[in-house]
Amino acid sequence: MQQTFKVTNEDGIHARPATALVNTANKFKSDVFAEAKGKRVTMKSILGVLSFGLETDDTITFIAEGEDAPQVLAAFEEIFTKEGLGVVHG
Repeated sequence: MQQTFKVTNEDGIHARPATALVNTANKFKSDVFAEAKGKRVTMKSILGVLSFGLETDDTITFIAEGEDAPQVLAAFEEIFTKEGLGVVHG
């Protein structure tokens, strides 16, 4: 399963929201990855997420593979909405 988001926050994805995403990913059994700017990283590592250097109008796609994949993506959508990071894209 996958879901793409467009970053709308003027600060992009910085350390605090990246930490929230990684902490959330680590609560689930599924393998969770992110793809952006031609790279793919695990969402269970803060360094991978920050390595994207995501800014306003960039897109990021989350890929969850496993039994609780739908819950992972729903949790990420909640973080994006609650933190004002971005919106579902496409």
